[in-house]
Amino acid sequence: MNQYFITGISTEVGKTIASAIITEALEADYWKPIQSGDLDFSDTDKVKSLISNKKTTFHPSSYSLQTPMSPHASAEIDGVNIELDNIIEPTTSNHLVIEGAGGVLVPLNEKHLLINIIKPYYKIIVVSRHYLGSINHTLLTLNILKRGGVDVSLIFSGNEHKTTEDIITKMSGVPVIGRIEEEPYFDKNVIKEYANLFRKKL
Repeated sequence: MNQYFITGISTEVGKTIASAIITEALEADYWKPIQSGDLDFSDTDKVKSLISNKKTTFHPSSYSLQTPMSPHASAEIDGVNIELDNIIEPTTSNHLVIEGAGGVLVPLNEKHLLINIIKPYYKIIVVSRHYLGSINHTLLTLNILKRGGVDVSLIFSGNEHKTTEDIITKMSGVPVIGRIEEEPYFDKNVIKEYANLFRKKL
């Protein structure tokens, strides 16, 4: 069984929707190690509301923080310190989808970044969404992950921007799983349609 780590080039690029699609496609388990803010309807709750299969198990976050900020800052407000030893991958005989927080260089504490919880055997999926500066953010993210020797692929999110996507694909050499379009809404049926489209490339 494989572990899929979903990260993004920034915030609000579509990581949670991508995580729901991949979870549904593989009927995988889901785990959000660090949740910052939105505890009343967390990313785990969002994914749970979007999938249809009955096989997925949702594992509790290692840290659930009150404030929607970088984990290190949110933890400081809550009076806690994020320790890597407390971020323990759940044991499962199923595939596991792991949703990151922000990008791979988001700080967790004064010494560690999100990338420090990524294991060498994870399959990394980077979600990229077009905005001014997204080429730079995408290539930086992909290059630092590739330097670590991990398996990296890409999902584009939002309306197509051909020149941006072509240069990212050409310069990175990273395989593209597919695109999540700018849908008017996402529900279980839409997620299932994307799951069927992406499954073969996972």
